Amino acid sequence: MKTFITKKAHLFAGHSEAAFGLGLLAPAFVCVAVFAFYPILYSFYLSLQRIILSLPGRERFVLFENYRALLQDAAAREALANTLAFVAASTILEVAAGLGIALIINRHFRGRGLVRAAVLIPWALPTVVAAQMWRFIMNDNYGLANLIAFGADTGQYRAWLAEPMIAFVSLVAADVWKTSCFAALIILAGLQTIPDELYEAAAIDGATAWQRFSRITLPLLRPALLIALLFRTMDAFRIFDLVFVMTQGGPGGSTSVLQFYGYQKIFSEGLMGYGSAISVVVFCVTLAVSVLYIKMLPGAARRGI
Repeated sequence: MKTFITKKAHLFAGHSEAAFGLGLLAPAFVCVAVFAFYPILYSFYLSLQRIILSLPGRERFVLFENYRALLQDAAAREALANTLAFVAASTILEVAAGLGIALIINRHFRGRGLVRAAVLIPWALPTVVAAQMWRFIMNDNYGLANLIAFGADTGQYRAWLAEPMIAFVSLVAADVWKTSCFAALIILAGLQTIPDELYEAAAIDGATAWQRFSRITLPLLRPALLIALLFRTMDAFRIFDLVFVMTQGGPGGSTSVLQFYGYQKIFSEGLMGYGSAISVVVFCVTLAVSVLYIKMLPGAARRGI
């Protein structure tokens, strides 16, 4: 009888702890449902309708007509190509630059704490502020780029942001400058988990610096590199601020990305349903790429991901 009562008490305590844990998590679940899942589902619902803001009361359900129109939209295809090119260029450069920064600030030297804090300044700046700063740098009248290229008081200038390729490269450069330090922060955390004994043993065995980097650092950094790549890819797909401030999608749509194109369709042309379809496409592409990255993480197969 005593054993039975003890088992019941343990079972009740286990249920109480589970209920207490769920109670603590409930506010977080509610916030995620309200601020994440509901907007996604509502955007998908809007994408199935023909909604024109200038014609209130004339909404109608069109199912996948917006998506069919999106497939035939040449401007949307160009925006998708620009988005994919931007994501590929910016994420590769940011992770590479972040790896270099992390390797430097992981070393022991005088003033390392100050350098680590200074490295994070670009990331701490609001994106709009960083975009405005780069817009001033590339300005055709008083920008730093013209000053470096032609010197002061020469009367020469170049409208950098009016040239498609240079405008696109400027967007990539601005994004890399701002967010490489975020990738560096993640990679630095990975570097600090690698035991120093591995490097000491490799040095004793005569391994060169490159061999230690390629055979110890890179393999053990793979999870951190993939996580940095995941976060930067997700963020790059959502680029809007830089385009809005620096180029407005120009010249000639050469820097228009899907997020900005969706904004134009909704707020400039009033096509709420069509713009929502673009947002859903961005979400689906980002989700697919994120799942791919997560499956590449070590141990993902064992965890059933």
